[in-house]
Amino acid sequence: MEIEAVSLFRVTGQFAGTSYPPGNRQARMLDVYPEFNEDQPANQGRRQLSEIYVEVEAAGLGGLFGPIDSSQAFVIATYLRPFLIGRDALATEALHDQMLRLHRHGRSGLFVTGVSAIDCALWDLKGKAWKQPVYRLLGGPTRPAVPAYASMLGFSTVPQDAAQTAAEYKDMGFAAQKWFFRYGPGDGTAGKAQNVAMARAVREAVGEYYPLMFDAFMGWDVAYASEMAAAVEPLRVRWVEEPIPPERVGGLRRIRNVARVPLATGEHVYTRWQAKELLANDAVDVLQVDPDWTGGVTELVKICALASAFEVPVIAHGHSLLAALHVAGSQSPNTVPYVEYLIRSQEAKQFFHIPVYRPEGGQVRLPDLPGLGLVLDTAKIDSRQAVEF
Repeated sequence: MEIEAVSLFRVTGQFAGTSYPPGNRQARMLDVYPEFNEDQPANQGRRQLSEIYVEVEAAGLGGLFGPIDSSQAFVIATYLRPFLIGRDALATEALHDQMLRLHRHGRSGLFVTGVSAIDCALWDLKGKAWKQPVYRLLGGPTRPAVPAYASMLGFSTVPQDAAQTAAEYKDMGFAAQKWFFRYGPGDGTAGKAQNVAMARAVREAVGEYYPLMFDAFMGWDVAYASEMAAAVEPLRVRWVEEPIPPERVGGLRRIRNVARVPLATGEHVYTRWQAKELLANDAVDVLQVDPDWTGGVTELVKICALASAFEVPVIAHGHSLLAALHVAGSQSPNTVPYVEYLIRSQEAKQFFHIPVYRPEGGQVRLPDLPGLGLVLDTAKIDSRQAVEF
């Protein structure tokens, strides 16, 4: 099956978003500069939604993936599309290796996110060619549904608000929750106290043994992270995620050595080689890699095998859902115990899709459609235009 075309297109429609109460964003690296340390209003209600997708066409079939970022689309249009035309669409292992070797800066960052999108689209195409869901091609299913933890980005971190919301989502059946710290070193001791107060309130709301995680989104430094880890240690935290950027392996190890709180990272890790450095240096307790960015389905499967040898679980990160869900559904529950479900953003991420995959009783059922199970709902699309650079 030769690749005949690689199309990039943008669809737009009117999204009647769920109305959530006002909330807070997460801590960010730029917050050490006061000019950037401000909250931003969340989108509420009806608005125009615009998303980019990529489709790889071969033998009358189309492998689809998205939404993707414009930076991914640029890499695809500029570097990957000219390379892919005429090549074997089913040779996913070969194409993946070749794409990573294609560019001198092609082993990390934005280039790998472009490779990731293409790889996911190729797996969708392969599943359609063989009329099977991707998880079956990967050796699954290992279970009919995958537990999803509720990722609470964007909700209020005011302690009483967070406590009420946490109790509500526990009652909905979510097996675990992750909350996002708003404050970092630029907010001084007052911000640190507010972080701890939120964490305590949420713990009290969900009970002593309910799995509870917290995310700092790379917004801290080693000293601040070490102090925060010590402060939340009595709360039985399942993990603290991305206290510092993941390439700072030595810093993560220093935090891990002084804090008795498990550390997670991986959302901004690219390929198994970066994951290996974290594992081999005892710098991480949980890997949070994302197939949309780390190298696609092909790469995430390799990272799962690597992590399992180190007895470190992989939590399929939730930027989008489908690719992560298929990999999770092909792996041992010990290797990938959860997928992440971003409560406030998944409805928009899947707005143009049919069906929409949502947790039921805290679990997301595996798709039964061939490929990834990503189908565009034409009734929601007002316009479709080619994306050019």
